[in-house]
Amino acid sequence: MNEKDVLKDFLSTVINETEDLIDKIGDDFYEAAVSLIGAAEEAGKRVHITGIGKPGHVAGYIASLLSSTGTPAYELHGTEAVHGSSGQVMDGDVVIAISNSGETAELKATVSTLKSNGAKIIGVTGQKNSWLAENSDVFLFAGVVNEGDSLNRAPRASIIAEIIVLQGLSIMLQNKKNITPKQYIKWHPGGALGKLRQDEAK
Repeated sequence: MNEKDVLKDFLSTVINETEDLIDKIGDDFYEAAVSLIGAAEEAGKRVHITGIGKPGHVAGYIASLLSSTGTPAYELHGTEAVHGSSGQVMDGDVVIAISNSGETAELKATVSTLKSNGAKIIGVTGQKNSWLAENSDVFLFAGVVNEGDSLNRAPRASIIAEIIVLQGLSIMLQNKKNITPKQYIKWHPGGALGKLRQDEAK
């Protein structure tokens, strides 16, 4: 397969996998997650995001996205959590744990530690019967069949699926809190986006 066909096949796979995932997201898909986070915030608790490997990078982005849209969130390093960093998570806090397989040994250790410390877990994984899905208080499915290349190993489409699902959660939380443009620019005053939002808020 030449370079043009490889790229075309990848893009086609991503589109198909994304469409299949979106079809699985119904009206009640986020209900339990939004309720859990809302209850935690009302009790003065916090939200943390964690993952191992590539999902760890997703965790950083989602923590930033949530924070900028009305839900303060903190990135929790997936492996450092069992070496002291779990101390940032208090009893009753919510942790969003991301793992495509839901079986990663390091994440199991992290989630087990956090649960024993009283944290509530929202598991985001592509495997409905995985350890993470079964050991989470709330489960959000973010699965794909094909990553988009001949190896079907390197996380590509699965990462996009995780991002879409968690972006959707951010939308639901933002909407529930009725975040206005004026509120948004308080958290994002810099750059072209901040200037644009300031103009809209006038």
